[in-house]
Amino acid sequence: MSNDDILYTIALTKLGYISPDVLLRIIQQTGSGKTVYETRDHLEELLPESSKRLKDIIGGNWNDAIAYAKSEMEFCQKNNISILCYGDNDYPQRLNECPDAPVVLYYKGNANLNCHHVINIIGTRHCTNYGSDVICRFISDLKKLCPEVLIVSGLAYGVDINAHKYALDNGFNTVGVLAHGLDTLYPSMHRETATKMIEQGGLLTEYMSNTRIDKQNFIRRNRIVAGISDACILVESAKHGGGLITARISQDYGRDVFAVPGRTSDHYSQGCNSLIHDNQASLLLSAEDFVLSMGWENDKILEEAKSRGIELSLFPELTDEQQTIANTLEKFGDLQLNILMIKTGFTIGKLNQLLFEMEMNGIVRPMAGGNYHLIK
Repeated sequence: MSNDDILYTIALTKLGYISPDVLLRIIQQTGSGKTVYETRDHLEELLPESSKRLKDIIGGNWNDAIAYAKSEMEFCQKNNISILCYGDNDYPQRLNECPDAPVVLYYKGNANLNCHHVINIIGTRHCTNYGSDVICRFISDLKKLCPEVLIVSGLAYGVDINAHKYALDNGFNTVGVLAHGLDTLYPSMHRETATKMIEQGGLLTEYMSNTRIDKQNFIRRNRIVAGISDACILVESAKHGGGLITARISQDYGRDVFAVPGRTSDHYSQGCNSLIHDNQASLLLSAEDFVLSMGWENDKILEEAKSRGIELSLFPELTDEQQTIANTLEKFGDLQLNILMIKTGFTIGKLNQLLFEMEMNGIVRPMAGGNYHLIK
């Protein structure tokens, strides 16, 4: 994306309040903020269903917004901050599935936001010893079973900071999604951890510098925590805890949601127990259960295969049956096992065998939700 496209896309976010879902639709339909700027006087041609209020905002004075955008781009350049606009290759691709994804993100760090596996670990700001122990054990065991995972949270007190710290301790990359710009840090006492995360993960936000830290921002940032991840893990939450918001958004986005059970008498387990009871979250008892539920266990098989000297071929030859699967995935995109079975005509047993062989040769890989992806 050109600097002009970035400039006008940032400016678009500063014209006036436009809800995230409307902003996203504007960018999706026009292609870039620059196009919006160039067609601002006849917006109805590109966005015929626009309200009068939206037309007034976009047709208004862009001068201040452009000045803000130029200042922000200079700030980002000086501070080694990447500006990720919707449609960029480096933009978190999982957010493309979300109807209210931010059109601009600001990122300081070195982790790949589009790595193979991404999870978020969230919960109460009043994490108990039980919650801390669960996080420590889960992350430690996950490292042994599935070592390449990006762990996301909100850098808040309690569960969030525990998740980040234990991720760092176990060699995982970890990203904190912030509710303010990258010119400050809240809470400030987490600055030491945040500094480490920039070298082993990163900090991500949709907010420009000099953004006031507002309660509503924390609620909005939860959708990024949910959308950027394959799965949401709720460790501890009161009956009406903020972590439940992220869990609900994750459900709305079609993400897998897991909750750690606790005693019925524990205040900060009521939210988790309620989700499990209402079948809104899967029971999480161990890292092994989680990896199996997500279908990530073959990552371990691949690691073991590599350790035995089995090399993945860069240009593997396919059998006729494997080619049928490859052609199907090429035509229809990622597919779940049952759909793939219908479209190829193979039995489930035969299909599992073929997919395993193809995975071992680096031709396909399992994705979140039981989908299979063709590696091109």
